[in-house]
Amino acid sequence: MPELQRLQADHASAVLAFELANRTYFAAAVSDRGDDYFDQFTDRYNALLAEQEADTCAFYVLVAEDGSVLGRFNLVEIEDHTAELGYRVAQHVAGRGVATATVRNLCQLAATRHGLRTLRAATARENAASQKVLTKAGFVPVGPADPADVGGKPGTWYQRDL
Repeated sequence: MPELQRLQADHASAVLAFELANRTYFAAAVSDRGDDYFDQFTDRYNALLAEQEADTCAFYVLVAEDGSVLGRFNLVEIEDHTAELGYRVAQHVAGRGVATATVRNLCQLAATRHGLRTLRAATARENAASQKVLTKAGFVPVGPADPADVGGKPGTWYQRDL
């Protein structure tokens, strides 16, 4: 059974493998991270851990029984009991309810562990799968998202009160 775990230093190699294996798949829905992301992965990863330690963000990974990463689920820009949710799941588990179930789980953790009251998430208008996940997890559309918030594409902000 996959387990949602708080991001830790020892997840680094599995996270990198997840990002590399799914790079083309992710780039079809959101902007590609670029070669620099992978070239500087260790430094960027350590910066994420430092942000998490400062309680400005909370990063989670969905870990399979074999230790591989099935998804990343992030709470960023935590401020005034509100955060932005971001997530991505591996291509081989997409469409199976994994993202929806994990987003629901993270909503509970956001309230109980992080004291959050509101989550927001932006998705591109053309990303029907993400819209479906958010809607099934209790988010409602609240207005347009600036293309800068959604990889240069027109989008919509969703919100869920916890």
